[in-house]
Amino acid sequence: MMQGQEHEAKILDVLRRAVAEALERKRRLGQYAVIWREGRIACTGPDAPHAADTSSPTNHP
Repeated sequence: MMQGQEHEAKILDVLRRAVAEALERKRRLGQYAVIWREGRIACTGPDAPHAADTSSPTNHP
């Protein structure tokens, strides 16, 4: 693997770990998280807003 690719792989690994830690912290605190799932915004967690509440402002005229 080239040095640039190794650097990119390390960066991607650090970002994945940071996101996993943040999601785990939110889960432990009982907070919802907004994620991207199957090409759409999704809220997960016990107090997550309903799907109708997560419409993107860019979808409105």
